[in-house]
Amino acid sequence: MKTFSALLLFCAAAHAQAAHGLALGQPVLHPAGFKSFNYVNPDAPKGGTFTLPAPGGFDTLNPFTLKGDHEAGTAMLTLDTLAEKGKDEPLAMYGLLAEDISLASDGLSVTFKLNPKSRFHNGDPVLAKDVAASFNTLTRDKAAAPMYRFYWADVARVETPDARTAVFRFKKRNAELHMTLGELPVFSHKSYPKGLAAAANTPPIGSGPYRLRKTDAGRLSEFVRDKNYWAQNLPVRKGMYNFDTVRFKYYKDDSVRIEGIKGGQYDFVQENIARNWARAYPDAVLEKRKLHKHEWRHNNTAGMQGFVMNLRRKPFDDIRVRQALVESFDFENTNTRLFYSTYLRSNSFFTNGETAARGKPSGAELALLNGVKQHLPAAVFTQNAPEPPKTDPVLGVRPNLLKARTLLEQAGYRYRNGILVNPQGRPLVIEFLSPSKTYERVTAKWRNDLAKIGVLMNVRVADPAVYQKRLNSFDFDMTITVYANSESPGNEQFDYFSCAAAKTDGSRNWAGVCHPAVEVLLKHFESFTNRAELVAASRALDRVLRHQYIIVPNWYADRHRVVYRDTLGIPANRPKYYSPVEWALSTGWVKR
Repeated sequence: MKTFSALLLFCAAAHAQAAHGLALGQPVLHPAGFKSFNYVNPDAPKGGTFTLPAPGGFDTLNPFTLKGDHEAGTAMLTLDTLAEKGKDEPLAMYGLLAEDISLASDGLSVTFKLNPKSRFHNGDPVLAKDVAASFNTLTRDKAAAPMYRFYWADVARVETPDARTAVFRFKKRNAELHMTLGELPVFSHKSYPKGLAAAANTPPIGSGPYRLRKTDAGRLSEFVRDKNYWAQNLPVRKGMYNFDTVRFKYYKDDSVRIEGIKGGQYDFVQENIARNWARAYPDAVLEKRKLHKHEWRHNNTAGMQGFVMNLRRKPFDDIRVRQALVESFDFENTNTRLFYSTYLRSNSFFTNGETAARGKPSGAELALLNGVKQHLPAAVFTQNAPEPPKTDPVLGVRPNLLKARTLLEQAGYRYRNGILVNPQGRPLVIEFLSPSKTYERVTAKWRNDLAKIGVLMNVRVADPAVYQKRLNSFDFDMTITVYANSESPGNEQFDYFSCAAAKTDGSRNWAGVCHPAVEVLLKHFESFTNRAELVAASRALDRVLRHQYIIVPNWYADRHRVVYRDTLGIPANRPKYYSPVEWALSTGWVKR
């Protein structure tokens, strides 16, 4: 889950005001009474089928539990949220289930007035008691994924003063909390009367544009459009969710996905592997299936993809070992030889965004860092924000490996018969846990380079279920992951980097970060009052984390690579910030 952080523009008034949309720093793009979003076709025809590939498989239809492999479409298609994000704005949300939203003038509560037309798929009206039940289940049920508890940790309680009014009371002011609550997926209070654990394979009763029609042994799920969908003519839904049927076909191996698109099994595929994009889709084969390749540029903050190191374990509790591993990875040659030079290097937890730290700290960012100076190395203040090392075009990776070896020797390792050993004589051995064979070519070169300086790396490929279980319990040395961030980072940073998350199974603090300076900086994501303060807090956090070397940065693309059928209609205007699969699914249509 990802949020847009924001403050209500109208809160300067003496009393809270109801609003159809919320934004920070500027008026919402779409005024009250707007007809539709700019990135949809309001006259798109309904009908047809849309089939997508989905990795792995699933063994549960309950999208909220920590345990199990979740089906891909239930949460996305069958559940409405209190508000809908505007994809042309970094900081805006518009009412969906809630016809208006009001933040109290003291910033300590938010009130959602529910649309009286809203209905669940069983015919019941969507009421405040359902909102309360949804929130309480997600934040209190021990079987729920812990991200919900971190996300809305500053909510003291939810009240229901009348049937269609839900009021969330806050423990303290939190700059984005009223906005993140707009993302609450609302399901009927009848969904889980005995709790999530007692209904591990039960889908929620939702009010969304689709109903789950059938599943097939974890290999297929199919949804049918609700032709009586209560919100289909609302401005936030006009021209959206047009396919009569949406199917997800699951695959175990990436080669199956590639052959599936070439065989005409899918209508839309996002390709994230450069080699596949360059070689796996011959024009003649695509033409036969009426498919074409497209590249869509985007403005999204790329976050950070990389090989994360588990600081809970030795030797990763030593920053010199972590920095050595960062030095040892040869991105430039990997990008040239394996990726056809199509990628750019990730350099920040907010890569490609204005919230990324740059140069030396100054201004508001420096002021925040000075507040935690006693917990930080001098380099945070005297050096530029760390950038990933570059491979010398002439000398290759050797100079970087020499730096890595020096760092490991400083950490106490010594050579013995070509292997680095610690003072107790044990070799330096690292296990890289991988969810698929996709990274085999990347890790093969890296493993060989590490062997040159005496480091042994074993690669373990686990099936999706085992991989997720090990990830949830932090049972790994290193693995591949993505810190997904938007144009407006917020409460999710606690799930990524707080001490509490580091100690909570199933959290997204994969690295196990628990740092006193980080704990202080995280609080600024709750208390900012304008965009400038949020940017300063983000840059300060980014700078501190980059100086900790918790991840070996990977790469990102500044465009989305997609393949889809010629019969798929796509709106003329793409939004500024979007996921291509979600956008195509929610706004596309079958041409007639």
